[in-house]
Amino acid sequence: MRDTAGSIAEIYSLGTGPWTLAPVTRGALGQIWKLSGHGSSWAVKELLFGCDEAQVRREAALRDLAADLGIASPRLHSNRQGAHVSRLGPGGSYVKLYDWVDGSRADASDPDVLDWFGRTMALLHQAGEGAVETPGDWYERCPGEADWEDVLKKVRDAGLPWSDELDRFIATSAPRLAHWVTPSAPGGLVTSHLDLQPQNVLVGPAGPVLLDWDNAGPISAEREFARAVYVWSGRNEADIAAARRLARAYRGAGGRAVVTGPESFSMLFATDLNYIQVQAECAVDPAVTAAQREFAGRQVVMCLRSLPDLAAVSRLVAALAT
Repeated sequence: MRDTAGSIAEIYSLGTGPWTLAPVTRGALGQIWKLSGHGSSWAVKELLFGCDEAQVRREAALRDLAADLGIASPRLHSNRQGAHVSRLGPGGSYVKLYDWVDGSRADASDPDVLDWFGRTMALLHQAGEGAVETPGDWYERCPGEADWEDVLKKVRDAGLPWSDELDRFIATSAPRLAHWVTPSAPGGLVTSHLDLQPQNVLVGPAGPVLLDWDNAGPISAEREFARAVYVWSGRNEADIAAARRLARAYRGAGGRAVVTGPESFSMLFATDLNYIQVQAECAVDPAVTAAQREFAGRQVVMCLRSLPDLAAVSRLVAALAT
């Protein structure tokens, strides 16, 4: 990896080595590496499934706007050509370079963290008001019956041990959740982060830092708010006091989104359903590496065992209404 580390340092004009590159963590779309040299460190995100350069530009624009509002996040560096994403040679991986952030994962039960997050989401929604682009299908639609049957056959043919679990999900939970997935109305759209989860927040010496802006784009403020409250309050084991505190902080900072019913959670249901399908497809894809297939299989099993429960969602709706 020393040659790769040196190549990245050269592309971003970081100076001569020696440079080291160490793996940190793997996400759904990329591998994070720590690039170190000269007493400094950077985070390198290797994009494992190609790159949408227009999406990277949206990420950079929203991240910079958020920084102007006082929302701390790692700086996304430009390379020598002024681009925010680079390719490591012909046919090589795409990479992005960020400031390295030291810190611990945010504790969603910490009242101060909940207050910070509610205020931060409100600021993002105010800054992103008036979006006119249509939200992506990932957030607005979900697989149909034929899509599920196709991926189930592939999983069965591959002899994967979780095929029966996937079959039960397709017959029961998938259609119940899909019932609430609909395109959002034209009004109330904002440009926002779209992946506001505790694992995307690090708490460092100067306070919380919001990471992982890769998905930035248009979304219904109501739906992003509902998903965030569900995730930050404990998902199916929601801490009602935490959910209410987050909502108060959001509204106190000028956030206007309101949860009205299970339909408000359309984004939550769509993203969970789509993630399971995409990871199941990846788990049987001969074109990706064995490590990527194994990762995808683990993700499917994890998600099948932590699906949103409609009864839990209804309890959250009732709690926020009061």
